[in-house]
Amino acid sequence: MKKLRWAMDGGFWDLDVSTPITIDGVARPVPANPLPLGTVGRGARLTRPKQTHFFQRFMSAPFVPSYGPSHGFCIQRALTFPFSEYWFAALLGQFNLQKFISSVKENGLLQQSESSWLKSIGKHLFNKSFYAFNFCSEFLITPDDTALLSIEGYGDDKSTRKKAILHHKFLHYNLTVEAAWPELFVDHLGTYWDVPLSLAMDLASVTSDSGASYHFCINNNVGTPKQHQGQLASATGMPKTLLPGLSIKSAFSFKKHVDIWKSKAPKLKMVQPYDVFLSNPHISASGMLGAVLTTCLGENSVRSEAEDDPLLFKSLNLHAPGVNSTILADIFASMSFSAQHGNFQRLFADLTRFYARFDFPSGSKFVLGAKHLAQDLYNSRQPSLEAIKAICPKATFSLQQQMAGPFSFRVDSGVSLNLDGSRWHVSMNDPVFAIEYALQVLGSAKAVAWFSPKRQEFMIELRFFET
Repeated sequence: MKKLRWAMDGGFWDLDVSTPITIDGVARPVPANPLPLGTVGRGARLTRPKQTHFFQRFMSAPFVPSYGPSHGFCIQRALTFPFSEYWFAALLGQFNLQKFISSVKENGLLQQSESSWLKSIGKHLFNKSFYAFNFCSEFLITPDDTALLSIEGYGDDKSTRKKAILHHKFLHYNLTVEAAWPELFVDHLGTYWDVPLSLAMDLASVTSDSGASYHFCINNNVGTPKQHQGQLASATGMPKTLLPGLSIKSAFSFKKHVDIWKSKAPKLKMVQPYDVFLSNPHISASGMLGAVLTTCLGENSVRSEAEDDPLLFKSLNLHAPGVNSTILADIFASMSFSAQHGNFQRLFADLTRFYARFDFPSGSKFVLGAKHLAQDLYNSRQPSLEAIKAICPKATFSLQQQMAGPFSFRVDSGVSLNLDGSRWHVSMNDPVFAIEYALQVLGSAKAVAWFSPKRQEFMIELRFFET
């Protein structure tokens, strides 16, 4: 799905997205062309085998379900190997329940006698095409260094997916180094792409409510990308930013957070909130301003899409076809608003949260769009749709409402303004609906069951320390 690193988690930076397409449950967003940053701020996350193990051990869940359009309804179960407290290893198995039931119906096994029916079912259970696996091994090298190795395969496919990740925590920065072959990417339309080999390095400053932050990342793709199997052909074709080549991106931003109002009402005594991070009623706003520089070397050194714009929206764009390289630079900005009612302590009606974010990914495009719009108004001309689109921000909204006790309902969605034609209308862009169950005993953790209508994906996840 597109977010489920929730809207507040990623802020302006794109993060890895959750998806049931692979057993690993992770896909990287396709880098935007030319800006904003693309895959930046990729911190450590709880691996899928660890999530499944937690559900089994502490929530008495025999299986963890998921659904994807390419493979249908599946169930997962993890087998862990307790080597030591510094070494976690697990085998995550997946059984395609929907494919198994369809096979049983097609072969007419339900009409057979009981003895032959059991034998036929047993034979079907040995069909390797119903199974998939992921072996994950995670090492705690030092208190600040973590290494992860994983391999996953599918019974009906001879190819495997391999990944190696190293996380290191500096005092004020987080470093992530990753190699994956192949690497799964997802574009803004929900189409998944496999890159034969992807190498990435990301250095990101520790986030804070206010202050400066810095991001630096290097990404190198090798081989021709292919659309992930089991999907309809992409209407827009292969993303050019996934072509073989080296991409180096650096960004600096400054963020300011302002508390407009904070509740001073006392909380219930001797009652722990269902989530300590959601226990403070408030109204707040924040703003961010930054600049980004991108250098591309190789086949991914495509010219800026802005060059084809009828209004000639251009950031700093240097293209050297002789050496197959491009340098892009621009500024960006983001504004957000957050409001919460309730302390999330009572059984009913004690949590209502609203969040809105407005992103301006290209400052140069916004300034030139405003200039053209002002000229049209000054000359009594009808404003052009291109100029209006240029100044419209990318909007994201989130609403969360407590249902009963630790259960709450949440919806995240982008909002777009359709300016084509004589009628203008607002539409939801890739909404995601979720039911959250707060794990009160852990302070701030939750089990999340989410569904994306656009991507037709369903997944149950475990989240820690997310707002």
